[in-house]
Amino acid sequence: MELDLAFFALAVPAVLFAGVSKGGFGSGVAFAATPMLALILEPGQAIGLMLPLLMLMDLALLRPYWRQWHWASARALMIGSVPGVALGVVLWRVADPDMFRLLIGLVAIGFVAFQAATASGFLQSPARPMSDGAGMGMGGLAGLTSFISHAGGPPAAVYLLSRKLEKTEYQATTVLVFWAINILKFPPYAALGIFTRPSLIADLILVPVAFAGVALGVWLHRRVSGRLFFALTYLFLTCAGAKLIWDALT
Repeated sequence: MELDLAFFALAVPAVLFAGVSKGGFGSGVAFAATPMLALILEPGQAIGLMLPLLMLMDLALLRPYWRQWHWASARALMIGSVPGVALGVVLWRVADPDMFRLLIGLVAIGFVAFQAATASGFLQSPARPMSDGAGMGMGGLAGLTSFISHAGGPPAAVYLLSRKLEKTEYQATTVLVFWAINILKFPPYAALGIFTRPSLIADLILVPVAFAGVALGVWLHRRVSGRLFFALTYLFLTCAGAKLIWDALT
């Protein structure tokens, strides 16, 4: 990992984007930073760089959304995430970097496809709230995809949207859930050697960017529609996901 101008030219907007997403738009697209960084870094370097910053963002967000979450929904997702993270550890031990490029790219493209299908009416939210058992299942998927690429938002969103939560309650629930999942991921990341000295130095430099993104996200959450933000996110994810899939296969 070279901490040069080219690195920061991509890392700064990626981290800012993640902070805005986590701060005001449900955390679901915060993982866009990972495929963006994976364009210039090894997959392990990309996720290792982002996790400490995501944890700081989580910590900053607990206060403005404190106890506004839906506890029953959060509990189901957090319990289910434990075996999902464990499966991610097993997968990490047996897969090579190209496999993770492919997985990150497929998650990115799959997320955009899911959102497009939902917006077009091809897929619809369940008429009745999903059960706690289903929430644990979605939590398992969230734990696995979060371990691989910090992309636990989509499975969690499927469950939470079925619960018909109010906007701020939904946002607060995602803050709590991913605060817990990111803490759960930290020890195995450290044990697997995913954190490196250059990544931690980069994290220290990028801390102000992370906090600025969170503050901007909280401000935007209370004032603007997320339509433009999500449209740009889907464009970035499609381009980055397609590039990662191409690199992995070629």
